[in-house]
Amino acid sequence: MDFEKKLVRLEEIVQKMEKGDIPLDQSLKLFEEGIGLTRECQTQLSEAENKIRLLVDLDSNKQAVIKPFNTEEA
Repeated sequence: MDFEKKLVRLEEIVQKMEKGDIPLDQSLKLFEEGIGLTRECQTQLSEAENKIRLLVDLDSNKQAVIKPFNTEEA
């Protein structure tokens, strides 16, 4: 599931849980799913942030330095 779909699913979960009209066991299952999706999204965001850092690293002259994403130095 891609990042955007995970966000949509998280919003659905929040809306269902905010209504407060679902049984406790279903609420727990939704909560568990939401936590899993949140962790996956956080991981994807961290990976994207690392890639962005590679692109906007500055040298001693404050010039942008572009490095390949697969560099061992990251």
